[in-house]
Amino acid sequence: MKRRGGLLAFPYAVWMILFTVVPMLLVVWFALTDEDGLPTVGNFIRLWDYGAVFGRSLGLAAVSTVICLLIGYPLAYVLSRETDAMRNTAMLLIMLPMWINILLRTYAWMSILENSGLLNQLLSFLRLPALHIINTPSAVALGMVYNYLPFMVLPVLTVITKIDDSVVEAAQDLGGSQATVFRRVILPLSLPGVLSGITMVFVPAVSTFIISKLLGGGKSMLLGDLIEMQFLGNTYNPYLGSAISLVMMVIVLISMALMNRFGEGEEEVMGL
Repeated sequence: MKRRGGLLAFPYAVWMILFTVVPMLLVVWFALTDEDGLPTVGNFIRLWDYGAVFGRSLGLAAVSTVICLLIGYPLAYVLSRETDAMRNTAMLLIMLPMWINILLRTYAWMSILENSGLLNQLLSFLRLPALHIINTPSAVALGMVYNYLPFMVLPVLTVITKIDDSVVEAAQDLGGSQATVFRRVILPLSLPGVLSGITMVFVPAVSTFIISKLLGGGKSMLLGDLIEMQFLGNTYNPYLGSAISLVMMVIVLISMALMNRFGEGEEEVMGL
């Protein structure tokens, strides 16, 4: 039986080796060598020249994550209080845009935010001043929030709905007000979902390049744009691009560690 299971897992193992392990090893090799194939840390030293890009990427990702949390947590909490039919319908509407390619969704936001777009046409109709949002960091942050908000709502909603109602009822029977029950019971027990949502939003936000390229007009270069330039641009430099990619891989590994903590927290919630 074990031999049969090993044979069934063999194609998956080959796939993982060819398309995950080998590319990762190549990234590490290029990041730690120069054009002559000699070991070097010069690629990482050059990263200091792009400190502004790192700061901008981390800053925009952090701002977008905070906005997603401020919008997503209340939304998830309200949905958790609704009936199953209402909750499922709302989640369908939240997830529906995710069925469309991110490139098309971002193009749609370009037509909304551009100077002669739908938003400014509406403001003009209401006799309000026009807003110049396109090709600014604000437009990039807005695109991140729109694209990654479901990744915040889903884990938070999942954890809140798994909180045993008897725990909330016990807190209410002990005289806790609705605000106290939320602050002392629901909020602490929902922190694993919050942590998961922060991770799921921050990681793609810090590495995106489509959103920043289209909505930022190339004026707000992020890490994803910088990596793309090293591999596909005129300044072809796979060594520097691999070094940047390796740093991003470290960020992903840290996020995976946070996800493991989320899994432990979810098991504690299930055990209540």
